[in-house]
Amino acid sequence: MSQRTATLIGLTAILMWSLLALLTVATGAIPAFQLAAMTFAVGGVVGMLTVLQRGNVLQVLQQPVTAWAVGVGGLFGYHALYFLALRFAPPAEAGLLNYLWPLLIVLFSAFLLGERLAIHHVIGAALGLVGTALLLVGNGASFAASQLPGLVAAFVAAFVWAIYSVLSRRLKAVPTDAVAGFCLATSGLAALVHLAVERTVWPDNAMQWLAVTGLGLGPVGAAFYAWDIGMKRGDIRVLGAASYATPLLSTAFLIVAGYAQPSAAIAVAALLIAGGGLVAAKDMFLLRRR
Repeated sequence: MSQRTATLIGLTAILMWSLLALLTVATGAIPAFQLAAMTFAVGGVVGMLTVLQRGNVLQVLQQPVTAWAVGVGGLFGYHALYFLALRFAPPAEAGLLNYLWPLLIVLFSAFLLGERLAIHHVIGAALGLVGTALLLVGNGASFAASQLPGLVAAFVAAFVWAIYSVLSRRLKAVPTDAVAGFCLATSGLAALVHLAVERTVWPDNAMQWLAVTGLGLGPVGAAFYAWDIGMKRGDIRVLGAASYATPLLSTAFLIVAGYAQPSAAIAVAALLIAGGGLVAAKDMFLLRRR
């Protein structure tokens, strides 16, 4: 698989994650960890069924302890911290700090063997960060001392996801099929937390069940497999900068569905994020031209 193909596959994860907010809203009042347990179970089971067709389940699951620590720690650790952030801080403020992770991925890629961090990668990621900040501030972000625990959780979550993503590159020998096992383990941990701190609320209509299934198949399923391919074989710096399109596309889908209203801040943020992505991906365009 070429680097360009792997990068394009990684970009599909960004598109799927942009549907996360819309589908989550459509699930109704299901508690966060219960929803995580349900959707990660769907994503893990579908991935495992694919593995079963090739008959190498044990081989896929027999991965080094380091791989399991990175995989489950990244998936469960990030989502647990982000849910904690949303509990103690408003979504706009939590999102503002959480979306440091694309910039961190770009910066951390400099520590990978064989990767070269150029100035246009940093500029592209920085433009995306500014655009995301404008998008969130335009939606009413503000800070208060009482929100500190949630803000800290969002900040740490950004580092957890960035480290998970970059370390995936170091674990290139671990097959993407192993993500199915990581998803199932994450589902189990989320179920334990749910039973300890939440009250179970099941979907009460077909649309909510469809939304849960859609989350498990896409943003909390296929997206992680696509991201793994992109991180391991694609251009990690381009994917990091392009990730800033997630909140923008997410807002666009919410507007189309009637859950949000368009504004000038969204339009300017779109220009900054799109421009940052193009700057960061300059190498891809030059390679194609050659």
